[in-house]
Amino acid sequence: MGVTMSWSSILKSLLAVCIFTHLSVSSEERYGCDNKKCYNGRCISNPKTCESSKGCFYHVQELKVPNVLSRSLKIKESSCSKDECTELAFSATLGGQWKFSYDHQCCYTDQCNRMSKHVESLPSFQPQPNGVECPSCYSEDGECKPVPLKCTGEETKCIEVIGTAMINGPLCSVIRGMGCATVTSCGLKNLTILENAKIDTFCSNGSRPLTSFSSALTCLFLMKALL
Repeated sequence: MGVTMSWSSILKSLLAVCIFTHLSVSSEERYGCDNKKCYNGRCISNPKTCESSKGCFYHVQELKVPNVLSRSLKIKESSCSKDECTELAFSATLGGQWKFSYDHQCCYTDQCNRMSKHVESLPSFQPQPNGVECPSCYSEDGECKPVPLKCTGEETKCIEVIGTAMINGPLCSVIRGMGCATVTSCGLKNLTILENAKIDTFCSNGSRPLTSFSSALTCLFLMKALL
């Protein structure tokens, strides 16, 4: 009987420990993430809570288009990760000197992604030539006629970008770009940028032969492949 009582007491104690541990872990699994989105400095805030297993994120994208201020855009966003958070930062310079930078950062403590205290770490565009030359072009109608571009700074890879951008509901435009990029931009698949575009990227080491591309009728195919 004494042995039975001892085992009973032990099991009760273990059960109590398990319940306490479960409650403690459950209470720690949820914490607040800053939830805000800004377009060129104009922000909308909507605080909410998310699970620590997914994490908070801080995200910023910037598109610079020379002499076309209406096309330039900077998007900042902080919120809860819907899936496991993966960090990524890269930059690219495409034909016509279209410059795009992207930074997605993760953190796992309460309000750790607040914009007011977050350090922005977009890859910087450096003017010093690095010896790499790439074909470059950019279009949103599927046609791309490359011209040579001397790469600068850490953009040491020749990149080719292909994707779709949704416009006016079911309609889309075919994005095609070539130029210089950081190594972290290579091999991206189905990445959403600037909210309404999805892209794939392919890289080489430079000095690729210039080629032309015409595929205005491939929008439907690309939508199926990238969505």
